Amino acid sequence: MAQLCTDQGEPDPQLGRHAQARGQAQVPRVSAQGRLTERRAAPSEVLVVLPTFNEKENLARVVAGVRHLGHDVLVVDDASPDGTGEIADGLAATDDGVRVLHRERKLGIGSAYEDAFRIGLAEGSALFVEMDADGSHRPQDLDSIVDAARGCGGLAIGSRYMRGGQILGWPAHRLLLSRGANVYCRTLLGLRVRDCTSGFRCYTRDLLSSITLEEVVSQGYSFQIEMVYRTVRLGFPVVEVPIHFEDRIAGASKVSQGEIRRALLMVLRLSMSR
Repeated sequence: MAQLCTDQGEPDPQLGRHAQARGQAQVPRVSAQGRLTERRAAPSEVLVVLPTFNEKENLARVVAGVRHLGHDVLVVDDASPDGTGEIADGLAATDDGVRVLHRERKLGIGSAYEDAFRIGLAEGSALFVEMDADGSHRPQDLDSIVDAARGCGGLAIGSRYMRGGQILGWPAHRLLLSRGANVYCRTLLGLRVRDCTSGFRCYTRDLLSSITLEEVVSQGYSFQIEMVYRTVRLGFPVVEVPIHFEDRIAGASKVSQGEIRRALLMVLRLSMSR
């Protein structure tokens, strides 16, 4: 069951100040870097974005799970040296619902989502899902998140930390770090969201059209936190849906100590702007 996390303050006119009113929001220009494979079919309502860097062991399985649900997939590959991009091209060649954006170098998960959002907004997608390509996010949890976003009109987050949520396969120190990071975010930013750092979520078109993506400063994993913060400041509802998160079984995590430090500093900077 989704849980509503609203009533977090009045909308901030400084955030998304270049966007038009809800329902009349301007579609941002598409400025994706790199090569986008051709669309061969009309877009579906839901666009699932899978940023990739060295995910050759996991990508095909994750894409198959999403496509089984009937949703479009956009893989954003940052020139993976392990051949992930070529695997994605092979999937796209045999399935009209799969496309690939090849970027020329590793630019970060935040900009990967921004580029994908611009493409989806320009092409008419209505709901935009962020999902990891490493298999940690279960496709069977996807539609409950999509339905929650459709129902609330804002942001639905797949939450590991609400009742019914679960994390499998993490060592104690990583679980402690993740929980601590969420307490830190909630405290400094005044958020009522249990899982600010979750990378499994769904945005409505209305919400994304109201966020000026050019003003989002986070390009790493702190992108997730900043997008929650901007959603709340704009006055859109946020709901959380319990998910089961299972640590990857192949490949290596891309979260570095430097990335963690940058995220902590970004939250501090945002808190000073409140």
